[in-house]
Amino acid sequence: MLNFAGWQKFLIAAVCLFGVIFATPNVFYETADEAARARADIAAERYGGADQPTLEELQAVADEWPSWMPPGVVNLGLDLRGGAHLLMRVKVEDLVKERMESLVARDGELRPALKDAGVTRYTNIRATDTTVSVRITDAADLDKAVEALEGLRTQIGNFITGTTGWDLQVERGDDQTLTISYTEEGMADLKDRTVATSLEIIRNRIDQAGTREPSIQRQGDDRVLVQVPGIGSAEELKSLIGSTAKLTFHLVERIGSPGETVGPDELLLPGTRDGEFYVVEKAPRLTGDMLDDASAGFHPQNGTPIVNFRFNSKGGAIFGNMTLQNHNRLFAIVLDEVVISAPQIDEPIVGGSGFIHGSFTVESAKELGILLRSGALPAEMEFLQESTVGPDLGADAVAAGEIASIVGFLGVIVFMVVAYGRFGVFASVALTINLILIIGIMSALGATLTLPGIAGIVLTIGMAVDANVLIFERIREELKTAKGPARAIERGYEAAYSAIFDANITTFIAALILFSVGSGPVKGFAVTLGIGLVTSVFSAVMLTRFIVATWFHRAKPKVLEIKGLRMVPTDTHIPFMSWRKITIALSCLLLAGSVALVGVKGLNFGIDFVGGTLVEVQTPGTADVPKIRDVVDNLDLGDVAVQRFGGENDVLVRIEQQADPTAPVAQIVGDALKAEFEGLEIRRVEDVGPEVSGELLMAGILALVLAVGAIVVYIWLRFEWQFGVGAVVALLHDVLMTVGVFSLLSIEFNLSVIAALLTIVGYSINDTVVIFDRVRENLRKYKQMELTELLDLSVNETLARTVMTSLTTILALGALTVFGPAVIQGFTTAMIIGIIIGTYSTVFVAAIFLIYFKVKRDWSSPDEDKKKAAGVQFGGAQV
Repeated sequence: MLNFAGWQKFLIAAVCLFGVIFATPNVFYETADEAARARADIAAERYGGADQPTLEELQAVADEWPSWMPPGVVNLGLDLRGGAHLLMRVKVEDLVKERMESLVARDGELRPALKDAGVTRYTNIRATDTTVSVRITDAADLDKAVEALEGLRTQIGNFITGTTGWDLQVERGDDQTLTISYTEEGMADLKDRTVATSLEIIRNRIDQAGTREPSIQRQGDDRVLVQVPGIGSAEELKSLIGSTAKLTFHLVERIGSPGETVGPDELLLPGTRDGEFYVVEKAPRLTGDMLDDASAGFHPQNGTPIVNFRFNSKGGAIFGNMTLQNHNRLFAIVLDEVVISAPQIDEPIVGGSGFIHGSFTVESAKELGILLRSGALPAEMEFLQESTVGPDLGADAVAAGEIASIVGFLGVIVFMVVAYGRFGVFASVALTINLILIIGIMSALGATLTLPGIAGIVLTIGMAVDANVLIFERIREELKTAKGPARAIERGYEAAYSAIFDANITTFIAALILFSVGSGPVKGFAVTLGIGLVTSVFSAVMLTRFIVATWFHRAKPKVLEIKGLRMVPTDTHIPFMSWRKITIALSCLLLAGSVALVGVKGLNFGIDFVGGTLVEVQTPGTADVPKIRDVVDNLDLGDVAVQRFGGENDVLVRIEQQADPTAPVAQIVGDALKAEFEGLEIRRVEDVGPEVSGELLMAGILALVLAVGAIVVYIWLRFEWQFGVGAVVALLHDVLMTVGVFSLLSIEFNLSVIAALLTIVGYSINDTVVIFDRVRENLRKYKQMELTELLDLSVNETLARTVMTSLTTILALGALTVFGPAVIQGFTTAMIIGIIIGTYSTVFVAAIFLIYFKVKRDWSSPDEDKKKAAGVQFGGAQV
């Protein structure tokens, strides 16, 4: 145990060197990041064009960072660097409706198909949002009609499975009615193609706008998630990607008027000015997909902003013939069913190019050029969730997170040195390398660090010492009986391995589920927590042991004592189990109170779960909250909550979900407050629709259920069913009690709190497993001891570790609470409350249930080959 093979030394050195090398770019963040971006631009040949740097300029930036060093840094999430986030749903159902309507239109496919098949007697042609139906009058024509309508189908294929199918199906009704609808495979194919096309168009639009490091991902069947750092607001991002940009060119029949009745081959379309309408030909002469290029420019005569366009060869020929044959007629350029320009055709335009003029600004002309170049979105986008974080708020969050991390880190180090002396120094060295490894791995993976991610790192700092505490406390115990210090150290590590393994696996399960079910910043927390758990086990089991072994071989101490300030006296004999009736009664009373509070008072759900709009503002001086409330109340936006948030000049405004989901609530509130308060700054905006809020709540509940279930199954397999029941009771106790405190204090309950509850589940089971592991060991050691006495012994033997780990974790979280950003106060509050409750339940709830469920005392198997022992369901005896 104290001797390391050459390959083990090499592995430890290689892992530590990896961490240092990949973490180093973060020390020179700006230089390394800019160099990495420059190299990416060079590789993609993004240079030399309009608004682009030259190759020489990019090369100069790239050369500022050594080519032999990895340039990757930890990516900062939107909540740390500022930017906009949009979750959108592609309204595929609109395409289905359009397809159904097109089938039954006068120039549609259905009637000609029936006519060609010789079916002339039919009635009741109807189109709904999802189907088309037609009644065949003559039963003799029914088979021919089915065959004709099936000819309207398109064969689709799955290139992965190699199967084929049809997009449409024809079903027979009882009264000779045939119904056309999409097949299940057809709907899946339509969604796949539509979302894939939408992703590509959105990516093109964002890339052409010059934004850097956008994240554009598909979520589920029909959703697209877009995150763009550095952009001004979600509204700006919506204006860039939200428009379908459906461009058509029509001849104008006449100037129209509001409500005018038009012919079947005409359309009444509004212009850009109030009261302006045009009657145009229904069928467009040209469409946007015939464009080759579009770009912003300036009018050759008056210098106002315009949009230049150029058709492809087909569009150019059509455009030339149309302008040749329609001299002096108005020509409507229609964007998303609005006539944005209607110039007069003065002469033939045979070059296939022209320009659009109107009430453009330079920015709007540039934006329209991007939209036209990238093409029209195939379907309308519905905005489900949006948020904006200002760059100043992101910078403040980074600064606050750095301070909280440093204070928490130093606090834990000082605490460990005070508690364990020289061994505390060893643990502190390993903790420092552990932190470097976390940063290095995140940099190598290109992971994104979010505000909850910083919380995950700080929490990892607190929990990372747990394995060292377990080992050091076991070494202290072994020093009383072991033959010599070397054997005591070896026995300490051997005895602690089982508890370290089980405890970290259970917390890792919670992190995995959180990553799978969570979204956005919460997923970032799961990443840092999961990476931190892996590196913590390495630093404690391998690195700290190597440092201890190196010191021991050099110092060769005859007598070993782990000196330090003991938080718990040596050899305590506290009769915890004798208090079980009191503590169980107390827990039942508090649990009943928690359930009653939640049932009667409810929870103060954040907009994550109830939907609505949140606007964080900062005033130049102390915020006048009553006046801000009056301004927002006068906007008639429904229920409004205004409260201080963080400092004296920071205010949160929450507005209920509006009946019209497209209403720009954040912009209305922001404009009103800016008009009333000079110098007011919009720091953050979040908008969550009712569909997403309900899904987030259900996902949070599902995550908790899955985490508890998975952990209980693991405990059941590793121990026995009585241990699993005790664990699940303790977990439910901790979660319900924490939720009750949130209800009592009306603390906002949001996604970050769900992340905290999942972490509490992992932490609580971590604590419980350590005691269960000692109970399992003592069941084999003291077969005749009374169970209550054995449980008291096990709890007392692990009491020092329980107290030490809880204190170090609370110390790290306390730093987050005092110095960290206000936006994660709910997370840190939930964690601190949960740790206190979890520590109580570990001692007074989980172990007690082993008495009530009469844990088996002698589980030695007659079959010696099975090596089954007390407390073990699977995995063999652990010594």
